[in-house]
Amino acid sequence: MSAELLSILVLAVLFVVGTTRSVNMGALAFAAAFGVGTLAAGLDADGIFAGFPGDLFVVLVGVTYFFAIARANGTTDWLVHAGIRLVRGRIALIPWVMFTVTGVLTAIGAVSPAAVAIVAPLAMGFAARYGIKPLLMGALVVHGAQAGGFSPISIYGSTINGILEREGLPGSPIALFLASLFANLAIAALLFVALGGLRLRGRDLGDLGDEEAKEAKEAKEGGGGSGGTGGTVTGTRARTTPDADLLRLTPARIATLVGLVALVVAVLVFDLDAGLTAITLAVLLAVVWPEDSKAAVAHITWPTVLLICGMLTYVAVLQEMGTIDWAGEHVGSIGIPLLAALLFCYIGAVVSAFASSVGIIGALIPLAVPFLEQGEIGVVGMVAALSVSATVVDVSPFSTNGALVLAAAEDTDRERFFRQLMLYGGAVTLLAPLVLWLALVVPGL
Repeated sequence: MSAELLSILVLAVLFVVGTTRSVNMGALAFAAAFGVGTLAAGLDADGIFAGFPGDLFVVLVGVTYFFAIARANGTTDWLVHAGIRLVRGRIALIPWVMFTVTGVLTAIGAVSPAAVAIVAPLAMGFAARYGIKPLLMGALVVHGAQAGGFSPISIYGSTINGILEREGLPGSPIALFLASLFANLAIAALLFVALGGLRLRGRDLGDLGDEEAKEAKEAKEGGGGSGGTGGTVTGTRARTTPDADLLRLTPARIATLVGLVALVVAVLVFDLDAGLTAITLAVLLAVVWPEDSKAAVAHITWPTVLLICGMLTYVAVLQEMGTIDWAGEHVGSIGIPLLAALLFCYIGAVVSAFASSVGIIGALIPLAVPFLEQGEIGVVGMVAALSVSATVVDVSPFSTNGALVLAAAEDTDRERFFRQLMLYGGAVTLLAPLVLWLALVVPGL
C-alpha cells in the first residue's frame, strides 16, 4: 500500500472514531499527523509543526476573545436591537442582511475568512437572541461570503483570473463571478426554506418598543433579573432582559463599537491580519475594563481551536507528502474527459472542506492545465465548476469559515451544532460538484 493511500485511509478512520467515540477530532488528527508524518512521510517534528495553522489559531482566539468581551459588556445585545430597528423588526430579513453584508465585503476585496470573522459573531448573536436556527444563520453568512468571493477585484477572482492568464488559457471573470453568485444564492434560498425561514415571517416584531416591554414584563413575571446584561435562560438559549440599561451606550460599549469599526477598517482597508488585530483590540479593552475580560476568557472556544488546528495540521502533512498531487495526477490520466472533470471537482470540494480554499484552487487549476489544453472540455465552465466546488463547501466545520461560525455560536449546544455543520457540509460536498458539473461542464461552456 502506498503512503498516499494509507494517509487517506487514516483520514477516514479519524472521522469514524471522532464521530462514534465522541473524541475531539483535532486531538486525533494531531496524533495521526505525528504517526503518518513520522512513519510514512519521514517528517521530523519541525516538518509536522510547519503545517500548524498559526494564523488561523490567532484568528479563532482573537476574534472569539474580542466578541466575548463585547458580549460581557452588553455591546452585542445593543447591536442586536440596533439591527432589529434597521430591518424594522422583520426577523425573516436578518439572515439575508447578513448574507448580503458578507457578500459585499468579499466582493470589494475582503478575504472570505476575514469577512466571516467580522460578521459571524454578530449574526450568531442575532440567531441566539431571536430563535433563528444556528445552521440557517451560520450557513447564510458563509454562503454570502462565497457569493461575492469571485468578483474580478476579489481575492479568489483575481487569483483564478491571474492563473488562467499566466497559463495562456481563455477565461471570463464575469462568468466566474456570476457562477459563484447564483450557486450560493440558490443554496441559501433552499436552505432558508428547508430550515423554517419562511415561518420567521410570522414573528415580525412590528413596534420594537412594544415587544421589548412585553418581554420585560414576561421576564419579570417569570422571576428574571433586570440587569443590563443579565437574563433568564431557557433551554440552550439565553434571553436578555431588554430594559433602559441594555439600550444605553456606556463608555465600554462605545469603546467596543469603535474597536469593531477599527477591526473592519484594519482588515479591509489596511489589509492587516484579522486575528492579530482582534486580539490587540481585545487586550486594550481588557486593560481598561478588566472585569469584562475575566468573564470573556472562559468564552474563547478552545475545543473548536483544537479541532480545527489539529485537522489542518494533518491536511498539511498530506500536502507535504504529496497525497494531493498524487490524487490529481491519477485523475488527470483518466481517458474519459467528462469523468475526469467531475473527479477534479470532487477533489477540490473534499480537500477544500479541510484546508484553504484559495490554496487548493491555486494548486488544482495548474494541475488541470494539461487536461484543459486538450480542448475536449470548455475552459470557462470547467474553471467555474472547479472554483465554486472548492469554495461552496466552506460551510464545513473543518474549513476556516465553518470554524469561525462554530466558534461564534453563542448559547448553543456546540457539539450538536458541530454535527449539523458536518452533516450539512458533507451534503454540500456530495451534491454541489455534481450539480455544478452538470450545469457548467457538460454543456461545454
